Amino acid sequence: MSIDDTWQLIKNGRNARADWVGEQASLGSLAATMASMANSQGGTLLIGVVGQSASIVGVRDTENVIDRALQAALSTDPPLIIPLPRVLHLSSKAIVSVHIPQGMPHVYSVEGRYLYRQDVENVALPSRDLRRLIIERGEASFETEIVRGASLDDLDMERARAYVAGLSGIGETNVEQVLVKRGCLASQDGTMRPTNAGVLLFGKDPQLHSRNAEITAARFAGETMSDTFTRQDILGTLPDQIRRAEMFLVDHLRKGVQLGSTMAREESFEYPLEAARELVVNAVAHRDYTIKGDGIRLFLFSNRMEVTSPGGLPGPVTIANIKDERFSRNPAIVQVLSDMGFIERLGYGVDRVIDLMRQQKMREPEFTETAGGFRVIMHKEVEEQKAQMKPASPAIELKGEYNGMAVNPRQEVALAYLHNEGNMRITNSDLQQLCPDVHAETIRRDLADLVTKDILRKMGEKRGSYYTLKRE
Repeated sequence: MSIDDTWQLIKNGRNARADWVGEQASLGSLAATMASMANSQGGTLLIGVVGQSASIVGVRDTENVIDRALQAALSTDPPLIIPLPRVLHLSSKAIVSVHIPQGMPHVYSVEGRYLYRQDVENVALPSRDLRRLIIERGEASFETEIVRGASLDDLDMERARAYVAGLSGIGETNVEQVLVKRGCLASQDGTMRPTNAGVLLFGKDPQLHSRNAEITAARFAGETMSDTFTRQDILGTLPDQIRRAEMFLVDHLRKGVQLGSTMAREESFEYPLEAARELVVNAVAHRDYTIKGDGIRLFLFSNRMEVTSPGGLPGPVTIANIKDERFSRNPAIVQVLSDMGFIERLGYGVDRVIDLMRQQKMREPEFTETAGGFRVIMHKEVEEQKAQMKPASPAIELKGEYNGMAVNPRQEVALAYLHNEGNMRITNSDLQQLCPDVHAETIRRDLADLVTKDILRKMGEKRGSYYTLKRE
């Protein structure tokens, strides 16, 4: 921190991340403030500044003050390892600046008290927040805790056996023993019982024991939340949630479509599908499952895709080092998902997402920490790319809505086809050719829905039926 930064800190006043004391402050008070900052978002403590008016009184013996600051840091449990305090000169007086980095690796106590910063005070951590912080920093593990009231009957053992059968090089074939090694089972009073990880990965009804373990997926017509949207609540085991979320993306990510008289087409998703999938896998693998009342949110807007997961970044991971730092709050879940082929064990997918976006000449994803979680935003292609895209002929711009009615991406393809010169009608078979990866029954429902919405008119019956655009 430079002298200018320090003056700005003083000007901003005392707060959760900035405080000051005089040279005679006790070791206990120094330790309490430093531990509180370490258990919160870090901060800076200035020694040699006093009062609400921030009077610069300085210190007489800088070496002694630095020694006392380090002594206070080492008196916490565990010892707080911080950068060497610096001597700065403000108004011709020496002060000592003690910096507590954000994202410290442990939870620190002073004389048995666990403190955190609340405004300008050092206050005791509530038991729930203390437990969450301990789990976040890897000092305890929610995922390997035994689920209260659960038994082996709560696990789908056929699913577990299929998982074990697909493993190689583990040197063990007994299903229960493999699940113990993977942190999915644990012994309690001589009886094997499922852990939170076991229920989330192999449970018959995971939401019975962890109601917040779900994904809320929604496609909105515009750039903000509105009454025009398609929603899906994705439940089940974590592997099932990933698969269903991927299906939602395939169904609802829009495609750029160019249609000709021969029905030849070129299409691509609005975002790299692998990048979108990777963000969902990351959220499922690394979210904080101890947070109640909130799940993962997968929201698609006309100009961006957002994936928000409960819980801040774990351990030492910060926005600044997210591309390089590696830490998982759910190592057991990560290991099993890796065994199943969903993720690479050595990485968290951030680099991969960035590379995929760059390959498409799109903006890098945006990472932000919210009040209660972590959000990744993928933005649409840059303007230069938009100018190079070949629209359908004639051009029709659909953003999830047609004549005030919500339409899904497959329905957009059908409408684009009907607005193409020379295409007066469309059949189930036509739309099936345009969307070959979609089941025929889904195609039938999509066209029937457009009839219900008074957008298309159905002509003929059974195999001879076709659809035309209903015009005013």
